[in-house]
Amino acid sequence: MIAGGSLTRVTPTANTPSTPGTPLTPGSPATPAGLLDAALRGDPGRPLVTFYDDATGERVELSVATFANWVAKTANLLQDELNAQPGDRLALLLPAHWQTAVWVLAGFATGVVVAPGGDPAAADLVVSGPDTLDAALACRGERVALALRPLGGRFPQPPAGFVDYAVEVPGQGDRFVPYAPVAPDAPALVLPGGDTPLTGAEVVARARASAAALGLDRGARLLSGLPFDGWDGLAAGLLAPLAADASVVLCRHLDQLPAERLAQRKDAERVTASV
Repeated sequence: MIAGGSLTRVTPTANTPSTPGTPLTPGSPATPAGLLDAALRGDPGRPLVTFYDDATGERVELSVATFANWVAKTANLLQDELNAQPGDRLALLLPAHWQTAVWVLAGFATGVVVAPGGDPAAADLVVSGPDTLDAALACRGERVALALRPLGGRFPQPPAGFVDYAVEVPGQGDRFVPYAPVAPDAPALVLPGGDTPLTGAEVVARARASAAALGLDRGARLLSGLPFDGWDGLAAGLLAPLAADASVVLCRHLDQLPAERLAQRKDAERVTASV
C-alpha cells in the first residue's frame, strides 16, 4: 500500500474530561512523537489503529510499525515537499480516520502546530477531506487533499489547487529526522475554540490523564466513534491509547452499524473499553 514500507491489512467488509494533565515521570517520553518512538521500541508488530468505515465496509489495521511508517512518509512530505516550518499552523479539515491520525502525529513530529478544524484562512497549510475542499481553498499556503477512499486510493481527478496525498506520499522516505529537534515546550496543538497552543509536553500529559480516566493500561483495546474535532476525540482515537501502550478501534459512521453488529465487533476485536 505504501511503496517501500509495510502494508496495512485491509478487509472490505463516555467522553474523557479535558483535564490539564498530569506531570511526566522522569525518563518518560516528553513529546507525542516520543510516545510513538517508545511504542516502536516496545512491540512494533502489535496493532495500534484498527479502522472501520461503516458507510463503505472498509477495515484497515495498522501495527505500530506500519503506522510509524505512514507518519514518517507524511512528515517527510510536510518538511521536504510542502516546506513546512516549525511553528507553522496546519489546519486539519478531516473526520476521524486512520489517515487523520497519521497527519496529527506527522505534524507533531515536524514541529508544526496542528489545528483540527482550524480556520484555513489563518493557517499556513491545510489538509482537507473531499467534503471540505471549498472551505480549504481559503488557505493561501500549501493545500493537500485526501480522498479518504478504501485502500488509501487517490482522487479519480485531482482537485484543482491541491496536492493529492495518495499520489505524493508513496515516494517519501521511510525514516524521518526533523531538521531541528522538536522541543517539549514548543507549541504543538490548538484545540477548537482555543487561542493558546498546547505544548508537546502538555499534549503528552493530557494523553496520560485521559488514558487513566478511560481505564486504559498496556494491551487495552479502546473502541471510539468520536470525531476528531476536540480533545476527547483526539485522545480516544489516538493519543490516550498511544500513551498507555494500548490500541484503538476507530470507527467512522458508527451510527450506521446496528447494535447487534456493534456487539459482534467488540467481541471480535477484543474491545475492553468504549466511548
